[in-house]
Amino acid sequence: MNKIVPGKIILASNNAGKAREITEILTSYHISVVPQSEFGVPEIPETGLTFVENALLKARNACHHTGLPALADDSGIEIDALKGAPGIYSARFAGENASDEENLQKVLMELKDIPEAQRNARFQCLMVLLQHENDPTPLIFQGTWEGRILNKPQGENGFGYDPVFYVPEHQCSSAQLTAEQKNALSHRGQALKALAEKMKSFASK
Repeated sequence: MNKIVPGKIILASNNAGKAREITEILTSYHISVVPQSEFGVPEIPETGLTFVENALLKARNACHHTGLPALADDSGIEIDALKGAPGIYSARFAGENASDEENLQKVLMELKDIPEAQRNARFQCLMVLLQHENDPTPLIFQGTWEGRILNKPQGENGFGYDPVFYVPEHQCSSAQLTAEQKNALSHRGQALKALAEKMKSFASK
């Protein structure tokens, strides 16, 4: 039986930056999503130990409160010199309710004595699509974006760690890319492209 998702999909995220990027990318594939805030869906604690566990928690929570299919993203940055940290704790690396700037500054402090050649990092994105709360076969998509951490922030675009994430292909930070450039390269763009292709294949069967 084909796993065909109905027209209305809930986006299980209250992160404005993520929601904007996901909506922009999916719109280019003619897929529309409705933010969970429009349904008053409460946030759920991210108690998982992996990106995919947290994405499943968020998607299942949105399905539970709306009765509709839900798409959830859990993503973050892994830094080799920090043994993969901040990882799933990227949004709260400097503490609960930390701002993007506070998290970014903590990373720079942790890496202050690390030479450029040892500052390799990558963004990871795990995207989960559930048909309903008890869906036993979620669709899971992953995107990875390789780069390294700069010594200081550069650029005004994007959000989170974008100002310190160096993109070798363009020789600048992620925050210096246009939205179109970033969406074509990013971890989130890769995961959403795979999701769109899967949905397209279901619809054509």
